[in-house]
Amino acid sequence: MTRTGDPGLFGPGSVTWQMHGDPMMWVAGIRALYLQALHPRAVRAVMENSDFRRDAWGRLRRTAHFVGTTTYGTREAAERAGARVRRIHRMLTATDPETGERYRIDDPELLLWVHCAEIDSYLHVLRRSGFPLTDAQADRYVAEQRVSARLVGLDPDGVPGSRADLAAYFTAVRPHLAAGADARAVDDFLLRPPTHPLLVPAREVLWRRVAHLAYAALPPYAHELYGRPAPAPAVVTRRLRATGTALRCVPARLRWQLPPKHILRAVARLGPEARPAPYKAARAPAILDQGLSRGPDRHRDTTPGRSAGQP
Repeated sequence: MTRTGDPGLFGPGSVTWQMHGDPMMWVAGIRALYLQALHPRAVRAVMENSDFRRDAWGRLRRTAHFVGTTTYGTREAAERAGARVRRIHRMLTATDPETGERYRIDDPELLLWVHCAEIDSYLHVLRRSGFPLTDAQADRYVAEQRVSARLVGLDPDGVPGSRADLAAYFTAVRPHLAAGADARAVDDFLLRPPTHPLLVPAREVLWRRVAHLAYAALPPYAHELYGRPAPAPAVVTRRLRATGTALRCVPARLRWQLPPKHILRAVARLGPEARPAPYKAARAPAILDQGLSRGPDRHRDTTPGRSAGQP
């Protein structure tokens, strides 16, 4: 029986609803951290204003909680989560590592970089690992994520609305990227995060493999900036597909039992037909009206499987 409930900002008919329930989102999130760290001001803001080194797991959980809330929570919960993020960002500043200038971390340029690095990573890793999305559905996902951009304080009309727009953005921003001391600290941390001594063997066996895979999935220019090689693209794709296949073999309801159980609460609110699944992405409507203008699809790219971060 279908339940009546608040579908939230995206709803079960969106590509976002189907994608964000995929277990490869964790690998994609680590790729996003690697990519975000290449923007000197963005990574400096993290270093100065967070307990990243002391509480990295907490930071990752909080990021996952925000994505889960804004995707599967009610509209009120999503708007409240966005307001909290905007309120925190308004209070914080950081120091430019080269000029010494103080700047606000809610600078739209920085917010846009963080947003685009995340969306490109989610889309790139999931598609490359076997999540079935056509080019049109991938473009639909990028357009839907303008809703998320609004939540963190960006003007949706200035945010890329297609893979081609994302590619154009990365081409424009690449000259400003660098792997400075902060980026290298993030790289080192992601390879060897602090953990309880008894868990060090598990970190070496499991975590490092995940971190290496996320790093390998970065675009070639990121490997060049970090100065660490990566396997050939075909090898990386095989590893992503193997990892995705293995993780997707774990029953979804078992995976969804992990805290904070956003998907289970959404299904309880909306009914069993709201369960996210890859095949449902094809049902996303041609137009999803969230009260935001998608804007013209300038320079639409139809190259199959192309990552926006990789020209």
